[in-house]
Amino acid sequence: MTLLCVLLLSANPNAPETWHRYEFQRIRMGIPVKISLYATDDDTAKHAAQAAFARFKQLDRILSDYDPDSELMQLCARAGSDRDIPVSQDLKVVLEHSLRVSRKTDGAFDVTVGPLVKLWRKARRKRQLPTAEALTEARAAVGYESVVLDAQSSKVRLIKPNMRLDLGGIAKGYTADQALGEMKKHGVSRALIDAGGDIVVGDPPPGKDGWRIGMAPLQKRDGPPSRFVTLKNAGIATSGDAWQFVEIDGQRYSHIIDRQTGYGLTERSSVTVIAADGITSDALASAVSVLGVERGLALIEKTCGTSALIVTLEEDQPVVHASKAFPADE
Repeated sequence: MTLLCVLLLSANPNAPETWHRYEFQRIRMGIPVKISLYATDDDTAKHAAQAAFARFKQLDRILSDYDPDSELMQLCARAGSDRDIPVSQDLKVVLEHSLRVSRKTDGAFDVTVGPLVKLWRKARRKRQLPTAEALTEARAAVGYESVVLDAQSSKVRLIKPNMRLDLGGIAKGYTADQALGEMKKHGVSRALIDAGGDIVVGDPPPGKDGWRIGMAPLQKRDGPPSRFVTLKNAGIATSGDAWQFVEIDGQRYSHIIDRQTGYGLTERSSVTVIAADGITSDALASAVSVLGVERGLALIEKTCGTSALIVTLEEDQPVVHASKAFPADE
């Protein structure tokens, strides 16, 4: 765990605290997780960050679809068994939220796309499209309607054989929320957690209105931010194909899968969603990517406490579409 401390005096000259800025980074869930926080002493900062990273590690063992021993994969191994499987509180909460978003988006967000995701991971490695037969077989195992969750007993049944859940569109947001909660238990509420682009922020830095967050441009993934927003006590997530995609026979396919077609999205876009927490911003960013501009913005406008910015390419030029509540550029 790396640490950087920068002294920052409180904007209020009568305030007794002297704030310090600390930055930590570790690899969690296969990605760099960065934490920026403000505390009044080293021990408080270190203990809070350690607790946050420990929560990331704990949840990765529950929610990962890469680890065959994770709770999620153990549940999937029992798909089609006609058995109700007890699940942990964390997995239950994530599945509850996932199913709620699935119903709201008519399946544009669907954590049962795991069989299709597995095919497209192979496609990216081999740079070869899945066969029609493989797509048909995978699609037969997809459908959030075949996930039966009894929230009261915390039991889940996966009705179809070969179902495979993939929480890649929601797990990072939930985990960042949980990590921030752990930091607050250790006396740190002025914090930002960046989990591979899924960002959760708590109270603002001392003397500031919020955390200033830069949004990467659609066409240049390593370029300077194209826009800035200032947030506090919120989640912000961006979904798009800037980093994960494959080009096959001249066509670019995103890692984001449309369950209706079984294919990765082919229209270039970047979707940024702001919500009250990370689990909501993460899931809705994925859903809006699949829904497209018109239906995606309609979803956001009727979802309380959310806003979105969608950037598309038209004749190789970025076109910006924003919901009514999305913050103006700074």
